[in-house]
Amino acid sequence: MSFNDLGLSLETVRAIEEVGIENPTTVQADVIPSVLEGKDIFTIAPQRSGKTYSYVLPLIDMIAQRKVQNILIITADSFQASNVSDCFAVFNKYHKNSDDDDANVIIATPDLILELESEQKLDLERIDVLVVDDINLLKKNHQLGNLEKILEKLPADKQNIVFTNRRSKETQSILDQILKAPTEIKIDRNKEDEAFEAQGRIEAKNQAPAIQITEPKFDSEALEYVKKFQVFGDKTPHFLLIKGELKR
Repeated sequence: MSFNDLGLSLETVRAIEEVGIENPTTVQADVIPSVLEGKDIFTIAPQRSGKTYSYVLPLIDMIAQRKVQNILIITADSFQASNVSDCFAVFNKYHKNSDDDDANVIIATPDLILELESEQKLDLERIDVLVVDDINLLKKNHQLGNLEKILEKLPADKQNIVFTNRRSKETQSILDQILKAPTEIKIDRNKEDEAFEAQGRIEAKNQAPAIQITEPKFDSEALEYVKKFQVFGDKTPHFLLIKGELKR
């Protein structure tokens, strides 16, 4: 199976091929068509299986085709938020975005979202798509309470996409609040490292093997992308994400 078979646009597939990725991983093949169809999705997938691309790629197309306007992506930490932002920047490359585009993408942790909302810098009532990047990691980071507070502020009529690395009793009640008759996708644990083996090694060619997170700095590529999409218009700071400086 190729990315062409999943319903993605020619522009997005061109960006994927330019990076050197030839075929989707299992989670990407299963999730991408369901996202494009606007379904609620609950996916149980191990880490390093390629889940980030599985929702970023179709959301790029939905933005370009003006099917959605406001997207909220909740991550467990700022490092993953930066990764998601970088994916949007890379694979959005061949989509033409005019100055009057009004698509908005927020990528942040629950505590940051609540802080900005309390300062009236975010309007959470206008969300069209909610993505919870990994609800089990949110639990580990003691962010479920903040997630529940965010859910109370979101509209009921939206597409919901939730990932977890394993099913957990502690998260079930929140899942019941978010999802309505979702498509459930489960990826076997033996698929862990699939994305690294099939896709990550391509990206790793130009990276140093040993890195250490030191002082944070702005991620300039993510900044340009967020500016381009006007992230919730004039109610949002230009830049929400901080990326650790990589020190060899």
